[in-house]
Amino acid sequence: MESYSDTAIRKSLDLESVTVELGGRVVVNAATINVKEGEWLSIIGPNGSGKSSFLRAIAGLVKSQGSIKFHEEDLTNLTPQMRAQIVSIVPQIPVVPPRVRVVDYVLLGRTPYLGRGYQPTQEDIHVAISVMADLDLNKVANRFVTEMSGGERQRVIIARALVQKPKVLLLDEPTTALDLGHQQDVLELVDSQRKDLGLTVLSAFHDLTLAAQYGTSMALFVDGCITSSGKPKEIITEESLKEIYGANVLIHKEGENISVLPKR
Repeated sequence: MESYSDTAIRKSLDLESVTVELGGRVVVNAATINVKEGEWLSIIGPNGSGKSSFLRAIAGLVKSQGSIKFHEEDLTNLTPQMRAQIVSIVPQIPVVPPRVRVVDYVLLGRTPYLGRGYQPTQEDIHVAISVMADLDLNKVANRFVTEMSGGERQRVIIARALVQKPKVLLLDEPTTALDLGHQQDVLELVDSQRKDLGLTVLSAFHDLTLAAQYGTSMALFVDGCITSSGKPKEIITEESLKEIYGANVLIHKEGENISVLPKR
């Protein structure tokens, strides 16, 4: 089966001189990068380097300067509802209302499409049930989100973002609370959406191995700036990780797969 990127005219997410200032401090400084539609950009860098603020700027959750365009349309000119039909985000620390069932929380992802009555249609419910099944959540549909384990809760947050049916999916450390099996399940699901539907993915990663294996391209943030970008194999080197992270590592390559191993 041909992937979306094989058959479609590929447009892009164009980010030019994106700058974010928080509390009088510049946390993202003139970040410029182009992400082709259907690609997965892995964003790496030390803690506090601006990765999360960069994603939040794209989603419109923080004020920013510069240009944020998708298909040549300036996202900053759109209403929040229209922007949410294009971009969804899985935040690092999501806010979950108390005593909300999983199915109801996931359905919140359909809010940008609801009319004045704010009542989900059968189509909305079908979309939610389908995504929940893919993420193994149907059996816990009636549980309260706040009573779930960290890993289960993270899958619910991701389900809500996918139910939004975005063109661009932003993931901020999406696998932090997940065990190994569910890390793979979630990332494989996102990757299948990317390949089949042309979903553009930007994800901040703490795990460099996952960043390298799932990203079709990579950007390295240091002190709020994108200092390098390209293919993961070009960015992930023993020398660069020693310089940026102060870490001694071994890079294991098997085909296109890259693994980062700590070295004592």
